[in-house]
Amino acid sequence: MLPESLQGQQARKWIGDDASRAGRVQYAASIHRGAPDSGASHMRSLSMSKINKVVLAYSGGLDTSVIVKWLQDTYDCEVVTFTADIGQGEEVEPARAKAKAMGVKEIYIEDLREEFVRDYVFPMFRANTIYEGEYLLGTSIARPLIAKRLVEIAEETGADAISHGATGKGNDQVRFELGAYALAPGIQVIAPWREWDLNSREKLMAYCEERNIPVDFSSKKKKSPYSMDANLLHISYEGGNLEDPWWEAEEDMWRWSVSPEAAPDQPTYITLTYEKGDIVAIDGERLSPAEVLAKLNKLGGDNGIGRLDIVENRYVGMKSRGCYETPGGTIMMPAHRAIESLTLDRESAHLKDSVMPKYAELLYNGYWWSPERLALQKLIDATQEHVNGEVRMKLYKGNATVVGRRSDNDSLFDASIATFEDDAGAYDQKDAEGFIKLNALRLRIAAKNGRKLR
Repeated sequence: MLPESLQGQQARKWIGDDASRAGRVQYAASIHRGAPDSGASHMRSLSMSKINKVVLAYSGGLDTSVIVKWLQDTYDCEVVTFTADIGQGEEVEPARAKAKAMGVKEIYIEDLREEFVRDYVFPMFRANTIYEGEYLLGTSIARPLIAKRLVEIAEETGADAISHGATGKGNDQVRFELGAYALAPGIQVIAPWREWDLNSREKLMAYCEERNIPVDFSSKKKKSPYSMDANLLHISYEGGNLEDPWWEAEEDMWRWSVSPEAAPDQPTYITLTYEKGDIVAIDGERLSPAEVLAKLNKLGGDNGIGRLDIVENRYVGMKSRGCYETPGGTIMMPAHRAIESLTLDRESAHLKDSVMPKYAELLYNGYWWSPERLALQKLIDATQEHVNGEVRMKLYKGNATVVGRRSDNDSLFDASIATFEDDAGAYDQKDAEGFIKLNALRLRIAAKNGRKLR
């Protein structure tokens, strides 16, 4: 199933000091937090000053629901929850009721889908970014936006710290915290998974039952087979049987796409319109950035496109096996390279290709808010001024193939020069002789001086 449609979203109202901040919602809960458990305060980290208020990145799921109560018990503090809708689906709205039930007074639920795609996904795709030759960085690119809003909400609410539900084994803890420290160097960060001993699902469920934490599971005894994370760019699957790299993921694991074998027998053709390196229309229909990605997800998923099964090198040092579905991104990558192939100067294109692995590494490791990433982004964006035109894609049984590209005003392809037919003197082939000899000069000098090449 794809994320919820972009259409028919319920209007949301901002209640607070800044009524002009569109799309941001703060709900006031009338239920007050109960007193912390006796003796819990001694668990407070000695390395941190007294925490009075914490902003928690809150999904409404099991882990972060436990964290709300754990923060209240352990730090004797007020918790502000922040839930970002970046296209993950239906888990966003129920988070409000769950937070209220645990006595949370300030609840932020924000629709960040447009900002996510416009300011994070699109800039990343301008760079043709791929990590370790395969991964389109669907999880990595969502973390900088969440980190930014965490510290902004902390400032707005007068909070002392932020908190997240990332484990101590993964990359996300690094991404959240590097972003937070870059944007708010004095912020304090609480990472419960590095402090508590609730290191299993069974312990988390027991904690919920002991403290009457609301959880929505049809069967509390049923173990979820995979750890999943979704946003408008992708959905990821880790853990369970996937911890055996030899194990083939079962077909019913995949949620956004049909298998290539079950995809339609007839191809789907689409035309993507680019302006300055970004897709602005599909088949002539102008769409917002989030609408573009949502539609490409649907088109790609219907044609079995976007599945990936990899073992990647985590920044914290271990290898991890993950499966990903990125249908829209899998279409966008070859399409963007196609329009660049027509409009981008050779040396600019090659320079971009040379810096892309570093750019991808910075994103994967959590350095979106770093001076080096920002510098690279300026370089990349400068190359996109003339990346305008259209690309025609053929979607068929797991493949996204470029079958045409054109640019009325910015194409550097000159058929009169490139033709194999008579070019009417547009290109003098005799010029190639001098070109070759000049480029061979250093090789000939080295050979004459006895340099052995074989």
